[in-house]
Amino acid sequence: MKILHTSDWHLGQTLYNYDRTEEQMAMMIEMVKIVKAHKPDVFLLCGDVYHSPQPSATVQTMFTNALVEIHNANPEMTMVVTAGNHDSGTKHDIFRTPWKAMKVYTVGSIDASQKDEMIVEIPGKGYVVAVPYVNERNLPRGLFQELLDIVEEKNADNLPVVMTAHTTVRGCDFAGHENVVRQGCGTADDYTVGGIDSYDLDDMGTGYDYLALGHIHHGQFIHSGRHNVRYCGTPIPVSFDENYKHSVSIVEIAEHGGKPMVEEIEIKPYRPLVTLPTKGVATWEYAKELLENYPNDIEAYIRLNVEVDDFLPVEANAEALMICEEKRCRFCVINSRRLKKNCREAKVMSVEEFKTEDPIAIAERYAEDLGIKFDNDMKHMFRETLAALSGDEERM
Repeated sequence: MKILHTSDWHLGQTLYNYDRTEEQMAMMIEMVKIVKAHKPDVFLLCGDVYHSPQPSATVQTMFTNALVEIHNANPEMTMVVTAGNHDSGTKHDIFRTPWKAMKVYTVGSIDASQKDEMIVEIPGKGYVVAVPYVNERNLPRGLFQELLDIVEEKNADNLPVVMTAHTTVRGCDFAGHENVVRQGCGTADDYTVGGIDSYDLDDMGTGYDYLALGHIHHGQFIHSGRHNVRYCGTPIPVSFDENYKHSVSIVEIAEHGGKPMVEEIEIKPYRPLVTLPTKGVATWEYAKELLENYPNDIEAYIRLNVEVDDFLPVEANAEALMICEEKRCRFCVINSRRLKKNCREAKVMSVEEFKTEDPIAIAERYAEDLGIKFDNDMKHMFRETLAALSGDEERM
C-alpha cells in the first residue's frame, strides 16, 4: 500500500493581515502534481485542514475544489480526511455521505458507538484507522487499541494497517510552535503544544504498521524502535519560526508487519518567510540596510530581528513599509529584543529558598535585569501592594 501523508494545511490563515490564499492554492496545485506522479493508493490529510473552526465560504470552496482536483489526478485513490484541533469536527461530518461517492472519507468526530466509521478499508491494499482530534477528557479509554483489534479481526489477508492521529506525542521536536507549556512537574517530555497534552506512544496501542501523525509542524520520526511513527509536518510554513524544510511523505508498506519505506517530497514555498538577519539580531540601522538590499523581485514575507537599547523609533514600522513599497516582498513585523546590559548569572533557588526570599529583593533583581531603576517610589508602591495582598489573605 502506498500512502501520501500530509497534514496541517491551515487554509484561511492570514499572516500579519496578509491574505495567503495565493500560496495556499499553489501548495494544493503541488499536491495534485505529486498525486499524478506517485499514484498513491491512499491520500491522508491528518487534521488542521483549516486555520479556524469557522472558515469562510471562500476558503471552504477552495478546499473542496482542491479535493476534486486531487481525486481527478488519481481516481482510483482513496482519500481520508480527519479533523484537527483547529477544525470544526461537525463541518467535516456534515458531507461525509456525499463525499464517499468520490472515495473521500471525512472523519470529524468520535462516536464510540460507531467505531466502524473510523475504519476505512482499502480493498486489496490495507486498512486506515482514521482517528480525528478529540479533547483528552472526551477520548474513550483504550479507543486506539479497540479500533486496531477490530481491524486485526478483519485483516485475514495480512494487509498493511495505517492509523492516524492529531495530537502531541512525547519526544517530538515542536520547534516553531508558539503555544508550548510545560505540564506540571512531569518529565522533560511532558508538554502541552497548541493546547494538546502529550501522549505516550504506548497510549496509541499496538498493531499498526505506520502511525500517521498531524499537529506538530516539523516533519520527523518519533522513536518507536520500528521507524514507523511520523509527523509529516506542514506543507507550507505557518510562522517565521518554522525555519525548516516543508514537505509531504510518501509511505510504502508491503505487508502487515513490514517496515514502512518513507520518502520526503519537499514543497518549495511560493512566498517564503524570511528573517533578517538570518542569524542573531541587528541594530535598527543595519536592519534597515538589510531590508533595502533585499532583492526587489523576490516574493517573500519579511521579519526583522532588531536589538534595541531602549525603544524602537516610533516611525520604525512606517520606515520598513516604505522601504518595501517598490519591492515584491511583504514586510510583516519587527521582532525587537532588548539589549542586555551588565547581565548577572541567574540565581538558582529551590522552592523553599524562594519562599524565604524577601519579595522586594526579587522584584529589584527583576527590574535590574530589565534595565529599570527600582527607585524609592516604586519600592513604596510595592510594599503597599504586598500589604494589601496580605490583608486580603487574612480576610479570606
